[in-house]
Amino acid sequence: MCGNSMSASLPAARKATAAVIFLHGLGDTGHGWEEAFARIRRSHIKYICPHAPVMPVTLNMNMAMTSWFDIIGLSPDSQEDEPGIKHAAEYVKTLIDQEVKNGIPSDRIVLGGFSQGGALSLYTALTTQQKLAGVTALSCWLPLRSSFPQGPISGVNRDIPILQCHGDADPLVPLMFGSLTAEKLKKLVNPANVTFKVYEGMMHSSCPQEMLDIRQFIDKILPPVD
Repeated sequence: MCGNSMSASLPAARKATAAVIFLHGLGDTGHGWEEAFARIRRSHIKYICPHAPVMPVTLNMNMAMTSWFDIIGLSPDSQEDEPGIKHAAEYVKTLIDQEVKNGIPSDRIVLGGFSQGGALSLYTALTTQQKLAGVTALSCWLPLRSSFPQGPISGVNRDIPILQCHGDADPLVPLMFGSLTAEKLKKLVNPANVTFKVYEGMMHSSCPQEMLDIRQFIDKILPPVD
């Protein structure tokens, strides 16, 4: 993927029996999220925060920046970069496959992301044939939503646990996008497994309470096995 296979990663403190793959937002790198996970890490879990490739982004006047796919606009009816989203999802699937080769079963891998990365994590989880442990989707939306069925998906992740988090003061990805995404997710997967948490006063960022909620979610679905 544009020759950028670099990741910021936190190895497990002992033998890794689970992994978290977390995708950053537009214009960012994996380093900030590596630091955030360092504060909530568990000794049996490996954390991988890959860096997106650099590409021109239409939304930002074609300026080149780290981006998983092109973003053309931020309104619900904006055109979407379908080939770019699908290409990026294939790349994420190779990251999952790499961890499986390293000895971690795919159902012991949590996929997650923030903003554009969260959108990509949702899309990948709902389209892959790799059974995952869960998804943490922060301040994001579901891309290519019209490509999904009206009812439940038929794939291996139709019962996947999803933790979706959003700030009620987000000026970039409005809370309404998060709410509509949560409604759509509840039609695609087991609705009992979709948790939507809203944080008062939080903008397009994260907060300590959100990270604690993420830790609790991960602890539940990736307990130590040895």
